[in-house]
Amino acid sequence: MRLVIFILAVTGLLAACEQKATSSSQSVVKDPGQLAEEKALSESERLNRWFDKKFAEELSHSPIWTTQLGRKDNYDQIDDLSEQAEIELLKWREESVAELKAIFDYEALSADARVSYDVWVYQYENARALAPYRRNRYVFTQMQGEQSMLPNFLINYHRVDDESDMWAYIKRISGISRAINQLLERAKVAAAEGVRPPRFAYDGVIEEASNQLQGEPFVSKSNKDAPLWSDAKAKIEALKKAEKIDGVKAGELNAAAKKTLLENFQPAYKELIGWFADDIENTSATAQGVGALPNGEAFYNLTLASRTTVNLTADEIHNIGLAEVARILEEMEAIKQQVGFEGSLKEFFALTKNDRQFFYPDNDDGRTSYINDTNIFLDAIKAKLPQYFGLLPRADLVVKRVEAFREQDGGAAHYSSGTPDGSRPGVYYMHLPNMNFSSLNMESTAYHEGNPGHHMQISIAQELSGVPEFRTQIFFTAYVEGWGLYAEGLAKEIGAFENPYMDFGRLTLEVWRAIRLVVDTGIHSKGWSEERAIQYFQDNSPLGDSKIRSEVRRYIVWPGQATGYKVGMLKILELREKAETELGDKFDIRGFHDTVLGGGALPLSILERQVDSWIGKMKQS
Repeated sequence: MRLVIFILAVTGLLAACEQKATSSSQSVVKDPGQLAEEKALSESERLNRWFDKKFAEELSHSPIWTTQLGRKDNYDQIDDLSEQAEIELLKWREESVAELKAIFDYEALSADARVSYDVWVYQYENARALAPYRRNRYVFTQMQGEQSMLPNFLINYHRVDDESDMWAYIKRISGISRAINQLLERAKVAAAEGVRPPRFAYDGVIEEASNQLQGEPFVSKSNKDAPLWSDAKAKIEALKKAEKIDGVKAGELNAAAKKTLLENFQPAYKELIGWFADDIENTSATAQGVGALPNGEAFYNLTLASRTTVNLTADEIHNIGLAEVARILEEMEAIKQQVGFEGSLKEFFALTKNDRQFFYPDNDDGRTSYINDTNIFLDAIKAKLPQYFGLLPRADLVVKRVEAFREQDGGAAHYSSGTPDGSRPGVYYMHLPNMNFSSLNMESTAYHEGNPGHHMQISIAQELSGVPEFRTQIFFTAYVEGWGLYAEGLAKEIGAFENPYMDFGRLTLEVWRAIRLVVDTGIHSKGWSEERAIQYFQDNSPLGDSKIRSEVRRYIVWPGQATGYKVGMLKILELREKAETELGDKFDIRGFHDTVLGGGALPLSILERQVDSWIGKMKQS
């Protein structure tokens, strides 16, 4: 047997030597460009494997993100939300970039691999720049507040397929309690340094946190269940109906969930509510921008750069907004004349936001009709998408009302992505606590949040193959929201907005996004008051007063975020105009859109590089 192995080994060695000799002789005649291409492919494949390893490490820092991707790793854990954990994550990012630069030859990479390399470095440099100002970020607010987002995560993302998943769910209730305590500690530290959100944000946090404790098991003999208790019982009952557990085990799980809610969740939320109720006296009744806070000006300028991914000053963004508002108002004036309205534009604003012909009934039938009509708009546009896109999403889209415990009057509609494998669809959420708002924005909002907007862009990104996984999951506000706003105008180009009043609604949303540039910079850079911002909004938009106040308060507590929409849209339009001008008859709208969407979310400077490369290839075709 050993002799046979020896002979086979020698034979294999000879064959390998022969193959190497043949390869060497062939390499003499290989084209230098071909050799460079092979080297780039090899280096790029090695880099992609490295990125996948690093992304797995990154996910290990966030069990929440892992679950949102449809995976069950660390399924009983909640992220460490302490400041120290954030510091350690930044250190990990720094070490990963140092390793990246040390072991890979940038010049030997393919064009797409260079994009991955540059995006990875960009993310770290952005995080590093903002790190000294981490205590300038508001920890709890009425927008994106973890007091409601963490329970919402468990309810909507933690899938329970068997008994072990439910035990993980129960452990995660304790994890939420620990996370809330960590965040409260951070809020206290920030407050001690003079950084507090405005009083209205305190009111919002107290209300939302209190909503989590309304009902059983926190209020005995209540006629309703608290959100997490209701969800836990429903998921346990579903396991029982599926015969995954028996009645005895269901009783054990219910008892364990109730015990954790009472002994962990309730104390954490009571402490949160108590501190905010006590500290509210230290806030000013008059809201101010972050520019007025310690290190505020530098923090805001960095936040603008982070949200827009371009180097525009606050003044430049403010002036772009003023110009866009003026342009859009002219288009609104044209539609006013088209429908034969003889009054002023301000009077037409009043008509569109008050005339009952534009309202749905304020009851459950009205809400159902609103959702059904939204689906009709989305179905019609979906049928026409192949004319404008080669890449189309595989994931489904559903339209839903926001859960009652986090629903807000005037709250912004939003999109929640599905899983990359399609097991959970993307969801377009809308706030419908009442129907006392004009419906003229509904068509445009559907295209922004659904197709061809967020659902299409985010789903395509998640479904990309041939790129490192982290590229399918990253988020840049200017790109993602810029595409969403671009999609509203594209829908009109595709054939939507047949009703001129609905087209006026589209312009209402576009001027709203242009106003954001003016108001956000006005509040945080120019010292505008909340009332001045509201007045500017009212003077230039027909949005309802409650919606305007909700929006302005969003900008106050979420500085810079709202500027990404218009800045991103304008960049995409600029790149499209450039491609159309340079390519002439060779311009292909499907190719342009596939280029914009086909690399996942990108900083706008890197997106421009991608489009320039596509233009060059099209010129040579």
